[in-house]
Amino acid sequence: MAKSSADDEELRRACEAAIEGTKQKVVMSIRVAKSRGIWGKSAKLGRGQMAKPRVLAISTKAKGQRTKAFLRVLKYSTGGVLEPAKLYKLKHLSKVEVVTNDPSGCTFMLGFDNLRSQSVSPPQWTLRNVDDRNRLLMCILNICKDVLGRFPKVVGIDVVEMALWAKENTPTIPKQLGNQQDGPVEVAVAEGDMKVTVEKELVSQAEEEDMEALLGTYVMGIGEAEAFSERLKRELQALEAANVHAILENVPLMDEVLQGLESATNCVEDMDEWLGIFNVKLRHMREDIESIETRNNKLEMHSVNNKSLVEELDKLLERLRIPSEYAACLTGGSFDEARMLQNIEACEWLTNALRSLEVPSLDPCYADMRAVREKRAELDKLKSTFVRRASEFLRNYFASLVDFMISDKSYFSQRGQLKRPDHADLRYKCRTYARLLQHLKSLDKNCLGPLRKAYCSSLNLLLRREAREFANELRASTKASRNPTVWLEGSTGSSQNVNNADTSTVSEAYAKMLTIFIPLLVDESSFFAHFMCFEVPALVPPGGLANGKGGPNDNDDGNDDDLGILDIDDNDSKSGKSTAELEALNESLRDLLDGIQEDFYAVVDWAYKIDPLRCISMHGITERYISGQKADAAGFVRLLLDDLESRISMQFGRFVEEACHQIERNERNVRQVGVLSYIPRFATLATRMEQYIQGQSRDLVDQAYTKFVTIMFVTLDKIGQADPKYADILLLENYAAFQNSLYDLANVVPTLAKFYHQASEAYEQACTRFISTIIYYQFERLFQFARRIEDLMYTITPEEAL
Repeated sequence: MAKSSADDEELRRACEAAIEGTKQKVVMSIRVAKSRGIWGKSAKLGRGQMAKPRVLAISTKAKGQRTKAFLRVLKYSTGGVLEPAKLYKLKHLSKVEVVTNDPSGCTFMLGFDNLRSQSVSPPQWTLRNVDDRNRLLMCILNICKDVLGRFPKVVGIDVVEMALWAKENTPTIPKQLGNQQDGPVEVAVAEGDMKVTVEKELVSQAEEEDMEALLGTYVMGIGEAEAFSERLKRELQALEAANVHAILENVPLMDEVLQGLESATNCVEDMDEWLGIFNVKLRHMREDIESIETRNNKLEMHSVNNKSLVEELDKLLERLRIPSEYAACLTGGSFDEARMLQNIEACEWLTNALRSLEVPSLDPCYADMRAVREKRAELDKLKSTFVRRASEFLRNYFASLVDFMISDKSYFSQRGQLKRPDHADLRYKCRTYARLLQHLKSLDKNCLGPLRKAYCSSLNLLLRREAREFANELRASTKASRNPTVWLEGSTGSSQNVNNADTSTVSEAYAKMLTIFIPLLVDESSFFAHFMCFEVPALVPPGGLANGKGGPNDNDDGNDDDLGILDIDDNDSKSGKSTAELEALNESLRDLLDGIQEDFYAVVDWAYKIDPLRCISMHGITERYISGQKADAAGFVRLLLDDLESRISMQFGRFVEEACHQIERNERNVRQVGVLSYIPRFATLATRMEQYIQGQSRDLVDQAYTKFVTIMFVTLDKIGQADPKYADILLLENYAAFQNSLYDLANVVPTLAKFYHQASEAYEQACTRFISTIIYYQFERLFQFARRIEDLMYTITPEEAL
């Protein structure tokens, strides 16, 4: 059996260290588990509550001739050190109750008569076994008896069981006696001291010793039963005779006593009658007092309820009150910039007032009150009036801002001067009403649709005017010689000097158009989404490609609008926003930027007319901007760049098809002799095309190479078939010329290298056929003689040959 914690000296020393300085001596310490319980109600330990480890220590303190006893509760701190938690005085201990629903019987509760709130559930103390419980309770009861001179009320403990346990287990329990002059000393509690009853001991130890001495001195003489019986009869007769004699002598006294008793009975009857009368009066008075108290309580409750009702009504009236300054601002105030602060405050008050009249913020019992319904209707009317006025003002304001900028020609590019569009002042003026738009959205989301359309319509006019003026001036200020589109025509002369003109300014002009307007359109899209309260997340930080930092010749300064618009197809799952919101945003962006692509198309067509090969460099520039726009979600800008790429590819495709037709026209000319004209011209064309390649335009050029060379080889074969006698010579010369002219390019261009090897194989085949033809022509008679000899060897005998 494990050692009891009551015998743990280390635990006792820890308890003494915890209460050091209190001049108290620990009599007993034991480990327990603390939980909560209720008097007279059963609750299983550990359900709905968590048992906490504690240590109960019984301590005493000598004060003069008296000794005070205490029950201390100690708990473990974070470091495992005991520290005082509760202190109870044993003189207030009034009840000890063992919890009956604990099968082990190791759980009990202690009741103290000085607790302020008896309704609080008292703690339950659970020990490891019954022996520890009995030791603790016996120690408490003996200290209460010796120090306080009384026992607390004990419930749920079998007294016989406790007495038997005390008889079998006589531990030495230290206790302090306060009536000794030398101070408290420790004494052993004997077996007799351990026998306790519910209220007090029946016979003390001293009384028991006196009874034993008295019985020892009295001689009963009961040796024989008959003699003892005779003796008792004689003594009984003597006692009866003495009693009869005494009664006869006291008859006069008895009469006097009876008379006194009779008079006393009469007095008592009179008193009882008077008391009955007084009781009736007191009962009536009690009933009157109770009725008065009942009415008084009802009046007090009525007064309290009225006071609470008045307070609640005051609060409700405060909610329902509309300040005059806000009402005036909402119904007829100005929207000038100087008064925007008052408008914002009025919007905030209106929003909070509407929200306070909704059920989550308002008690449901007030929701159907007539006053609340009327006030809600009044607030809704205020809201609709303010939203209508603000929407009308903002629509006119957007139109007036754009009309002012369009009327001022200094905002646009002019002859001899390219003007970079600057919308800083426009955005600054619009930001003045950004918070107003946010409040309008919170008040009525439906009002934003017309406002967005009005903003997009107004700003679209400005953007298209800026793009048109900029594109016109850009084309007018760019000086470049026009190169012909005929490169591979067989009828032209051999000189191609006209094709060597520098047209790099055309590509630079196109790049400048993109550098200026693509970041502007992205910024406008971002500002529009932020300004018009679209719920989309931020995309690229300032300084990214969305602001044009990755474009060529970029010197655009940063913009503080870092909000982009998510592309529906790419980022819908990441954004977590509704598809309807994103569709509405992209639809608004289409209204904002639609029509501006025509000016970009005009620049592309203009560049194509000057030099079709510049489509290669423009394609690379566009590809670089498209890859830069992958991170943002300015959806319409992405569509614009894709359309520009398609337009450039289409124009370059036109050039390639026209060149292929030029090659095919060589087939219909007069008999071709020597190297065909399009072979060296293709080498010149390929060299020029390689100079224009930028970024991702390699695929476009390789596709053109494939078409060119395929048509060249097919046309060459057809021309050779037209004159079979000289076909091999024609193929030899042209394939050799093709290899000589493209030798350097084939070493760096994989596509041309493939056709170079194809031409080499065709050249070898043509050589083989041509050599075979020459040999057969020169030695034709010799070959005929050899065939005849070979035939004779199969037809005649050797004798005939001789």
